[in-house]
Amino acid sequence: MPETLSTIVPEIVPEAVLFDLDGTLVDTAPDLAHATNALRQHHGLEPLPFEQIRGQVSNGGSALVTLAIGLEHGTQAHDTARQYLLDTYEQAVAVHSQVFSPLDHWLARWHSDARLWGIVTNKPRRYTLPLLKALALNPGALLCADDLSVKKPAPEPLWEAAHRLGVPPQACWYVGDHVRDMEAAKAAGMTAVAVGYGYISEEDNYQQWPADIWFETCEDLVDALNAFHRSVER
Repeated sequence: MPETLSTIVPEIVPEAVLFDLDGTLVDTAPDLAHATNALRQHHGLEPLPFEQIRGQVSNGGSALVTLAIGLEHGTQAHDTARQYLLDTYEQAVAVHSQVFSPLDHWLARWHSDARLWGIVTNKPRRYTLPLLKALALNPGALLCADDLSVKKPAPEPLWEAAHRLGVPPQACWYVGDHVRDMEAAKAAGMTAVAVGYGYISEEDNYQQWPADIWFETCEDLVDALNAFHRSVER
């Protein structure tokens, strides 16, 4: 069962907070849904409902191609369609994307107080950097899919982020909306924090993931982070 705020605050005060990007820190689904439906339109198909696309966003471009036009990974046609989707997305990575509220307000306060935070994402840099620039996000550490030879659920990107922030992995929270985020955090020795507001498919139960802490809403997550902030200030 998920931990409660009262049980975690006295025990686990992070020196740094690391976030997954899509579906955890930033709501990118509207722009990715637009690209997905552009692919369908390219193939003469009607748009899919937003919520149907949203549940697959954290599974990456290949999953969106399969959802959109039924092509499985491993074929040339799939690769061509995936490139079309990504090219379309690259032209408009931050039209409707925004930091989840109230994380936007918390992050502004945390950053202004020189608290340590970073992003570890499986999104390539060519799409990540324009998104962060548009949203004026400046993490102390940023690890993208193409920065190392491995990506999540491998722990190395999380270790590298902690190293760049100058904190031990065990002093970090890693917050994510996919089971691979929890697997990466556990393997890295970080506190694994699962959030239920992200891009989770209907058949997936985030409370069954191998996390240390679970938060159903973004408000719940921010309440905990604010409690940590106050405890550090004492």
